[in-house]
Amino acid sequence: MTQEEIIKAINEKYHNLGENPDNYLKGLLQAKPINYWDYIEVDSLLSLQKPRTDFKDEEIFIIYHQITELTLKLMVHELEQIIEEEILTEEFITTKIHRLNRYTSMLINSFSVMSEGMDYDDYNTFRSTLTPASGFQSAQFRFIEIYCTGVKNLINQKGIERLSKVENPKIEDYFEHIYWKDAGQNRKTGIKSLTLRQFEEKYLDKFISLAKELEGNTLEDKLIKMNATLPISEDLQKLLREFDTLYNVTFPLVHLNTAKHYLDSKGENKAATGGSEWQKYLHPKFQQRKFFPILWTEEEKEHWAENE
Repeated sequence: MTQEEIIKAINEKYHNLGENPDNYLKGLLQAKPINYWDYIEVDSLLSLQKPRTDFKDEEIFIIYHQITELTLKLMVHELEQIIEEEILTEEFITTKIHRLNRYTSMLINSFSVMSEGMDYDDYNTFRSTLTPASGFQSAQFRFIEIYCTGVKNLINQKGIERLSKVENPKIEDYFEHIYWKDAGQNRKTGIKSLTLRQFEEKYLDKFISLAKELEGNTLEDKLIKMNATLPISEDLQKLLREFDTLYNVTFPLVHLNTAKHYLDSKGENKAATGGSEWQKYLHPKFQQRKFFPILWTEEEKEHWAENE
């Protein structure tokens, strides 16, 4: 565009908004040039690490989890766009799933920062100061689940058995029996860990509200509707199965193996900071989480991650 065309477009833009473009141009004249550190908020970002001990590797632990949360935010960002799109095309959804797979692979590959990047003894000392905080309390991880699939797909077999006794279960009932609550609730006594109580107090209402808002409009629902109009190609099915496997099998397994490195590599079977039975809870065959059940055979679903 020429300078004249740019000025004309600016005038049209602000006239259409009912604004005087001259005021905005005067403001631009006085505005300081932007720089990298202010735009990215580098100083703020680098000040967010606040270790609770003097162990140097605790800062690695904090930064790693902050990077993880930012990566999860990238995934939520993509899922929100999918949900907001009224008419999905295969080209659009393919682009988004490629991005989701890329981000999930980043999370999987980054676990070596945890398993190989911290001093074993230092970690096992400073982690005791983190109780009862736990990665279990990552709300974004749960938001991704809710965006991707109906809550019914986040219930493991034991939960399904319990829900069978509930007549016409509502979304609130599904959350009572959702797989991740088993990490912090004794199903026989009903007693909840402090980790779970804190988590539910802060986020449970938001989870339930989002699940209700997305009822019939999750990524899974949109794919079912899309497939009813025009069958999803084998290439896209393969891509979706890859995402399901990366996020719901590979990711938790890498997490589990990293936990084993620090908590059970010497046969000590140390407790997790959140108090969960981590060896059981982290394994995908216990979680049984599947985003797209329609893409898996009954046999595959029945033996989900059993050979892992």
